[in-house]
This record gives sequence, structure tokens and C-alpha cells, in this order.
Amino acid sequence: MAHSNEAVFTGMAPEVYGFKRIIYSKVGYVATVTINRPDVLNCFDTQTLKELGTAYMDAAADDNIAVVVITGAGDKAFCTGADLKEQEEYILKKPNNYHKWMYQFIEMHDRLRNIGKPTIARLNGMTVGGGNELNMACDLAVAADHVVIRQVGAARGSVAAGGATQWLPMIIGDRRAREMLLLCEPIDAYTALDWGLVNQVVPYSMLDAAVAELAEKLYNKLPECTRYTKQQLNFWRDFSWSMTIGHARDWLTLHAGHFETAEGLHSFKNKQEMDYKKIRQAAASEKASDSKSCPACHAQMPEDYGFCGNCGHKF
Repeated sequence: MAHSNEAVFTGMAPEVYGFKRIIYSKVGYVATVTINRPDVLNCFDTQTLKELGTAYMDAAADDNIAVVVITGAGDKAFCTGADLKEQEEYILKKPNNYHKWMYQFIEMHDRLRNIGKPTIARLNGMTVGGGNELNMACDLAVAADHVVIRQVGAARGSVAAGGATQWLPMIIGDRRAREMLLLCEPIDAYTALDWGLVNQVVPYSMLDAAVAELAEKLYNKLPECTRYTKQQLNFWRDFSWSMTIGHARDWLTLHAGHFETAEGLHSFKNKQEMDYKKIRQAAASEKASDSKSCPACHAQMPEDYGFCGNCGHKF
């Protein structure tokens, strides 16, 4: 790779970076950043977050680039948030690693919002959890008509704090945001359009043409005026993000080894329905005030659990 200072001020040829998790391309005045992990529904692990952040820095530096498009590979998923395999292997067993992971997540978002150029989310499939936060971090969004958007934190042992809890009410209104965040039910593309979560919905076959048309409209505007307009539009997002994301980072770190999180990951991994009644009963019992560490994976479980909700180890 060329000297970093050169990339900071001029941008580089995409192939110089040697990305493994994303595809980064520049065609004319459009830079396209594609999460290239279709086999895991374009979720992001630590390396993906780092590569996204690097691509955003490059696009910001390249004066030939006027518009940045964010998308996912294939037609099944735009992005489905955090890589649960990585979470299970490196974070549940050592919760402090969540604090490190969140640094990369926050850095990626900050670079995207402050890129200084209009950004378009090209929604090509499922847009879930942190994937929807990535969608909302972009200025505009075009969705294929088969897209579904969903927040799943309250159903799977996480909290969409910092991004979704703050930005969703701004975009779609308080009641609808609470509906998405508390019920965790998917909404289809046309509902998302009606609610203002996306700007356009088109058949998948027309997605690229619609994105290109929108990019051309953005190109035919004054770059300095566009940059400062975006800076002003970012005010409430930046304010709410900066006031809450640190709390989210610490809460998620402290609760990464909690039995709710472990149960959520275990059920998802094994494609099982969550036993919410069992979890509530365990939390309400006197014994639940005491927890024990699984000797196999070190996840914290209620004292009265016979098996680890994370790895299945028998106590």
C-alpha cells in the first residue's frame, strides 16, 4: 500500500487496499462500497468494519468522487448487522472484547457520516439490526421491492442503542420506532417507503438504474453547498449519537456475557425459537440473583440453569 498520507489527501486506486471483506470500486464520479459476505448475509465482523472505514476515508479524499453508494453482495441481504459467529467465539467468552469491537463500529459510522459527500444506501435484500443503522447513516436509500427491514435486539439479547434508538424516531416517528424496536417484526419495502425509512422502492431488476439516476441528480449539484447542507442536516443525528453511543458501548460490554444474550445467540445458531417464558421465570426467581460461570465457555448463566444457554454444557 502506498504511504498513508497520500491516501488521506488524494484517495487511491481501489485495488491498492487489498480488501478481503468488501468490494470497493470507483466508476466515474461514483464510489461503490459493497459488503462482500453473501454467505453470512453480509454481516460485519471486525475486519469488515475496518475495511468499510478505510474505504470511506478514501472516498472522502478523492476529489473525483462525488457520490458514495453502500450496498451488499447478492440479492438476499444488504447487511444483517454484527457477525454472530465472531460474537460467540470472541466476545461472549471475553465480554471486554465487545468494548474493542464497538470502537471499530463507532469509527466506521463516524467516517461515513462525515464523509463530506452524499451517500446512497442501495438496499438489495434483508436490512437487519446494525444493517438498518448503516442504512439510516446514509443520506438517501433506494430499496428493491423484496427488501425487509427489521430491528431484532430486544428479541435476541442486544440493544440497538446509539443508532436505531435515536435515529429511527427522527426518521419514522416515535410510535413507529417503538413498534420496530419493541416488537422486532419485519416491515416490507413499501411500508418502509410509506414511513420514510427509504426514498424509493423499485423492482430488483431496476435497482442499479434507480441508484445511478439518483447519483446523477446528486452530481449535478454544487459540491461545497452540498457538503455544508449535509453537515447541517447531520446535526441531530450527530448530537444524539455522541450523547448515547458511549453508553451503548459500555452497556453492551457489560451484558455481552449475560444469559439473555447467550440464550439469544444459542437459539439463533441452532435455529430454535426463544423460550421467553423460561428466561422471564429465571430472571424472576430468587436464585437468578446469583449467577454462575460456565466452565466450558465462561458465559454467565442463572444459578438454576442445568445447561449453559451459550454452548450447551451440562452443569
